[in-house]
Amino acid sequence: MPDEDSKIDHYVLEYRKTNFEGPPRAKEDQPWMVIEGIKGTEYTLSGLKFDMKYMNFRVRACNKAVAGEFSEPVTLETRAFMFRLDASTCHQNLRVEELSVEWDATGGKVQDVKAREKDSKGRTASPANSPAR
Repeated sequence: MPDEDSKIDHYVLEYRKTNFEGPPRAKEDQPWMVIEGIKGTEYTLSGLKFDMKYMNFRVRACNKAVAGEFSEPVTLETRAFMFRLDASTCHQNLRVEELSVEWDATGGKVQDVKAREKDSKGRTASPANSPAR
């Protein structure tokens, strides 16, 4: 991080996708994508593809007259994770099926539970038996 009296005006960030695991190589197939004019020492890169295997990043500081050398490239990845929603424990207004989820504003689960509770003997539709509890 630069000192308070630093002459750094802005930073340039470059990144590119790579197709291999490990440190960056001298020659790559993918071109560098450039983001110029970054004023702070932190930047959020949006629009990255989910589950992209590996990406190289490098940065350099610039003042009003000249740009410095690039930093050593860093290799990162955007890992993916898999999850499933459980129909028996999800919100009462969610209708969960194999690969789809749908919002049911009428709260279909509550209606189904109340109907089952009326059919069963000795049980009433009380808040203690509510699926929202």
